[in-house]
Amino acid sequence: MATSVPDGGDAARARIDADGRYRDHGKVSYLVVGTYVVMLLLAVLIVAHSPVVSAVWAPWVLAALILFFLIRYLSTTYRLDDVELRAWRILGGRRVQLKDVRRIEFVSLRDLSPTGFFGSWGWRGRMWCASIGTFDSVYTDPAYGILITGGPEPLFISPSDPAGFARELSRRARSWTPNLEIDAGAPRSPTPSF
Repeated sequence: MATSVPDGGDAARARIDADGRYRDHGKVSYLVVGTYVVMLLLAVLIVAHSPVVSAVWAPWVLAALILFFLIRYLSTTYRLDDVELRAWRILGGRRVQLKDVRRIEFVSLRDLSPTGFFGSWGWRGRMWCASIGTFDSVYTDPAYGILITGGPEPLFISPSDPAGFARELSRRARSWTPNLEIDAGAPRSPTPSF
């Protein structure tokens, strides 16, 4: 089944698979990946050979945990089909039915809720904001993202191409609900200025 693509050009067409699903991955920060690699190397090369560490297995458990979180970070993907949005990462994720989408907004997670190790590293990604209450997050970049209001809780995501993803999400959601309350992906909407 062929799916028409809005004014996204070749980049948007490349993200649509043979089944008409739009796919994107989380925006990857080389600084974050580099930090994980440095922490992994420190755990294996320095802590594992330190005379201070009495448990021989502890550095290897720490290294395995760091490696797992790196893989979890890199596994963040987003998929749109004709019925739902699926935000996924290893051992976690969220689905939003397109018929329930009411708002699509460009936001920075830093404006919504505390970020950092304790603010946003919860396993489920459940966060809280004074203006919207609780929301879920499946993201890799807290600075540039999309807040989707639909279903039981809003969802914050950070696709590698936020503008293209918002356009495609808007197009598919408007087939269920023609007039969204806020629609940052609508034709002729301004591009995000993060």
